[in-house]
Amino acid sequence: MKIGVPKEIKPQENRIGLTPESVKTLISEGHEVLVENNGGFEAGFENDQYLNAGAKIINNAADIFNDAEIIVKVKEPQKVEVDMIRENQIIYTYLHLAAARELTEGLIKSKSINIAYETVTDDNGRLPLLAPMSAVAGRMSVQAGAHCLEKNQSGRGLLLGGAPGVKGGTVVILGGGVVGENAAVIATGMQAKVHIVDKSEARLNQLVEMFGDKIIPEQSDNLDLNELVSEADLLVGGVLIPGAEAPKLVTRDMVKLMKRGSVIVDVAIDQGGCVETSKPTTHGDPTYIVDDVVHYCVANMPGGVPRTSTLALNNATLPFLVRLANKGYQKALGEDKNFLSGLNVCKGQVTYKAVADVFGYDFAEPEKVIKN
Repeated sequence: MKIGVPKEIKPQENRIGLTPESVKTLISEGHEVLVENNGGFEAGFENDQYLNAGAKIINNAADIFNDAEIIVKVKEPQKVEVDMIRENQIIYTYLHLAAARELTEGLIKSKSINIAYETVTDDNGRLPLLAPMSAVAGRMSVQAGAHCLEKNQSGRGLLLGGAPGVKGGTVVILGGGVVGENAAVIATGMQAKVHIVDKSEARLNQLVEMFGDKIIPEQSDNLDLNELVSEADLLVGGVLIPGAEAPKLVTRDMVKLMKRGSVIVDVAIDQGGCVETSKPTTHGDPTYIVDDVVHYCVANMPGGVPRTSTLALNNATLPFLVRLANKGYQKALGEDKNFLSGLNVCKGQVTYKAVADVFGYDFAEPEKVIKN
């Protein structure tokens, strides 16, 4: 198959869909790979590395979209890219459609085949293609939050880890999944006081086994969230409902209870955010203030560390891509229900129920759609 890798054009997005090493793997399987000129430059991957791996360097994205059977990206297609997508072309990337009506409509009209990294599952119901970026974002959330707490960033002027004779700050992490766990790795390493909120007692027990008394587990059903949010110096929103819009757990009234100069990092912003006052920001202009609380809501956080992120992402996405290219989408998806879970929009139909529900589309059974 002919596989195309355009340069990412979302603002401050510096990752790329394939590394040179991944290209080499695909070439060895007999496929052709087209990479846009300098597409990997910002992530530290040079044109020569792609050429040495066997790729062809293409000067513009239009030619890639015109020629490739599979488009491999990192972020959701932007408007100009959606306009270039062809009928029956396979798009393999993060989509986050539940928070993107216009994109969903565009992909439906294109009659393309759209596989979202973030809804591919495994046998345990986990999300293996989302996990590496969730891990990166979770770790970055505390790093970014600690920076935002500095006075020149409009924060409280508080060092998250404290100092000799001075207590560290309080971090409240909403969600004990991959984001929450990795946020806790950094927050506990900084010696902050760390609360992790989750609805699952079993998951909280796992986290206690990992972190011991370095964290305070909080079961959401038995919790006064208003009080806990008011105590936070840094609030990390890491709540996820696979493929669906994030629930608004923190209301505007709760934000008003927070301390002046405290910080919210809403990692769930890709899915609409779990804080009522959240709105998407960029790496170029990452923060804004509501009720004296600093909000950091960058919608592509891992794009800030593109080399680490691209390598981590390819470790997860490449095996699925090899199967997709070797077998075609009908066989590759038909043989693997977990991979099939990634199919969100196919040939003009919405094949992921959470997306269909949020926008009022008819839900089409993916098993039936791929047979047509």
